Formats: sequence, structure tokens, C-alpha cells
Amino acid sequence: MTAVPQPRTDAEPADAPAPAPAAAARGARRSLALALLAGAAGAGLALLASGRVWARGSAQLAQGSLPRSVTGADVTGVPGALAVVGLAALVALFAVRRAGRIAVAALLTLSGAGIATAAVLGISDTSALREKAATAVGLTDAGVHHVTHTGWPWVAAAGGALLLLAGLLALVYGRHWPAMSGRYERTPGGARGPRRAPAPPDLDRPEEIWKSLDRGEDPTR
Repeated sequence: MTAVPQPRTDAEPADAPAPAPAAAARGARRSLALALLAGAAGAGLALLASGRVWARGSAQLAQGSLPRSVTGADVTGVPGALAVVGLAALVALFAVRRAGRIAVAALLTLSGAGIATAAVLGISDTSALREKAATAVGLTDAGVHHVTHTGWPWVAAAGGALLLLAGLLALVYGRHWPAMSGRYERTPGGARGPRRAPAPPDLDRPEEIWKSLDRGEDPTR
């Protein structure tokens, strides 16, 4: 006896497309936006903090005390220099692919780590302040009294941490981010792509006919 096939009921679930590609695309966009915001903010904070006062003190003179102050650039030039490097690396992420993107992301990560380290080491550093006091007094071993430190080194350290975060995001998710358009790149053989043939001249316009004759072309072909 032949079995009669049962009709499919509406209760049976239909095959639905997997949402993995859409979720991956959303994750890539979010990580890209977060990396851009963190990198730009981190570089900006590091550059801003480098130009602010990090420490104040007084150099002792016979007539009294002479107040002195030093900026972040006086204490260490590392945060400002690495902030520029990190900002350039953040922009270069979209001009390279594959191994190049990994290398640039590593440079961005190292820039952030270097900024944070240099800023933390400069929090209690008084060598630049003593040097300024010695220059003002005219003595190589001039002392500095009433030394106070500001919060700007911590701001520079926070900027370095943000750049570090941007670099880590680029290392983990950078392979999913878009790159610059390759329509201006050369072909693999080194030559440019084929050029389009010029449009045929309009025989109703005498100037087009004369231009074709000047180029040695036959406008009637």
C-alpha cells in the first residue's frame, strides 16, 4: 500500500536567512566609530595636556623666592610627539589593508601606551622645574621649594589610554573595516587601466570636424 505524503502545515518553521553577516557588519561599524572617536579624542587630549602647566615651584633667591612653572612639553616631549604619530596612524588605517593595517594598528597601540607611560612618569618629575630654577638663579644646584603638581599629566595619560583603546580595536576588528577606494590604484602589472576611446566627433559641429583633422583623424569614419 502506497503511503500518501502528508501536506506541510503552516506550523512548520521555514528556513530563515542567518543573521550573522548583518550582525558582523553592525559590529564592524560600531567598533570603527568607537575607534575613531577614541583615537581622535586621545590625540587631542595628549596634545592639549602637553602645552599646559604640569608643576609649579619657587626658586630661592637672596631677595626672596622666584615662582617657576613647567609645561608638559618641558617635562617630557613624548606625549606630544606620540600624539601626532597616533593621529597619523589613525588616518593611515583606511589607506592600507591586511598586513599593512595590522602594522599601523600596532603603531597606534604603541603610541597610546607610550603616551600613558610617559605621562605617569612625569607626574612627580621635578627635574625640569629644578632646571628652570637653576637657570633663573644662575646656580647649577639651585633648589626648588613649595612644589605642586597639576592634574594635566593625568589628562595626558587618559589621552594615551584612549589611543591605546583605538589601537586594540583596530587590531581585533580592523580586518572588517572598509578601506579607501582602489579605483586610482595601478593594475597588478604596474600599468594603468585601459583608457576609453575618445567619443566620435559630432559632424553637425564644424569645430569638432576641424579638431579631428588637426589630430590626423578622419571624421567621416
